[in-house]
Amino acid sequence: MFDKKNLEAVDVNGDVPVTEPERQYYYMKKCRQWAEEETIRAGHSLTMSIQTLGCQMNAKDSEKMTAILEYIGYEETNEPVADFVLYNTCTVRENANLKIYGRLGYLKNHKKKNPAMKIAICGCMMQEADEVEKIRKSYPFVDLVFGTHNIYKLAELLYTQIQSERRIMDVWEEAKEIVEDLPGKRKYPFKTGVNIMFGCNNFCSYCIVPYVRGRERSREPEDILEEIRGLVADGVVEIMLLGQNVNSYGKTLKNPMTFAELLRKVNEIEGLQRIRFMTSHPKDLSGELIEAMKDCEKVCTHLHLPLQSGSSVILEKMNRKYTKEKYLELVEQIREKMPDISLTTDIIVGFPGETEEDFEETLDVVRKVRYDSAYTFIYSKRTGTPAAAMENQVPEEVVKERFARLLKEIQTISAEITDSRVSQTVPVLMEEINEQDDRLITGRLSNNAVVHVPGDADLIGKILPVRLEESKGFYYMGQVMNDE
Repeated sequence: MFDKKNLEAVDVNGDVPVTEPERQYYYMKKCRQWAEEETIRAGHSLTMSIQTLGCQMNAKDSEKMTAILEYIGYEETNEPVADFVLYNTCTVRENANLKIYGRLGYLKNHKKKNPAMKIAICGCMMQEADEVEKIRKSYPFVDLVFGTHNIYKLAELLYTQIQSERRIMDVWEEAKEIVEDLPGKRKYPFKTGVNIMFGCNNFCSYCIVPYVRGRERSREPEDILEEIRGLVADGVVEIMLLGQNVNSYGKTLKNPMTFAELLRKVNEIEGLQRIRFMTSHPKDLSGELIEAMKDCEKVCTHLHLPLQSGSSVILEKMNRKYTKEKYLELVEQIREKMPDISLTTDIIVGFPGETEEDFEETLDVVRKVRYDSAYTFIYSKRTGTPAAAMENQVPEEVVKERFARLLKEIQTISAEITDSRVSQTVPVLMEEINEQDDRLITGRLSNNAVVHVPGDADLIGKILPVRLEESKGFYYMGQVMNDE
């Protein structure tokens, strides 16, 4: 757990520490000295704009980098241009890369007007050699380039760039260590994500993640538990355990521990009220984990269980390592133990070779499982993955027609499920003022559904009983019930 006193105790007049995180503390303090001088030179407070694309793992990385830059002396702004602009990139789909190049092009003229401006790019996109080379050749005004494995080195890389006045490109092929006890800045004071592992060993044929995030590496359980205890002491009531495949947690530890065992230990932490986790791969979801979810009263009644396709033929091509039948058996086991569980999923339409019969198999699973909601995607080639080279790419017009049918099926089922819960009174974590109507507060049920209730900011961060008054398909309108 990060303790600022340890950071302040580091002597910047001595030798650079060799061990982490003391080494990064040293560079954070050195950068802070520079930022104080730079603020005087610039004549205004230094600003930063961190723009995050992609998953919750990226969002968690950005929280760490925000805290590091804030300590150094940068103030966060929502403007796209600042004294320090950092893009934390996603590369799951190629259009995410195109977005970044568009944004860099926009910054080029701003950099000309303000040469002291710092531009950094990091994250998954920078783990691709071709993209790094493109930045090197075509975007010479970018000051810092680093990947997913050394995000913790932000202060050291920044200080090196400041001192050398040259571009720093530091991308590692694989992670060397997991560095604990770095600062972080939470988006919400009452809930946050906690990394329990990094990387992925699954190599689904459509996915670039194992190539850019590296192999699985699990954090030590006591480090995770200590972090959560510290967060709870700081006001957090809900945590989400994060990993590319949380179900395979613990396999790389010197003393292996299953995810189910970790879940039970987290459930014992006093003061914590809610536990979520993602992502959960069906091939590794064990009976032991299902029992733990049933037994642990703090675990939310929601499970995100990616299907991707209902066709066993397509699942094999995807290298998912389960069949349609196995997936449905797993859902049956889960619902037998937890009848009230809300299931959500991911589905890809138009994977290479998908026939009408394959697609109908997907619709069949959707009808049998009855998901509360689903993230649906049209397959797009991802350079560097096996699927991109597969034959029988499905014509675009066919994919769009299937996608529309799938969406209609999911929306119909989702609305039926949502309607069935109207008039229930359920505990809701109040999260934020509604973006469309500031007279409303938006909250989240244990099952991950969203509800909007009349109220003010005093409700935020509290778990309150809410009567679900009206279903709007994907969300509810509700009313906070006074304690009787």
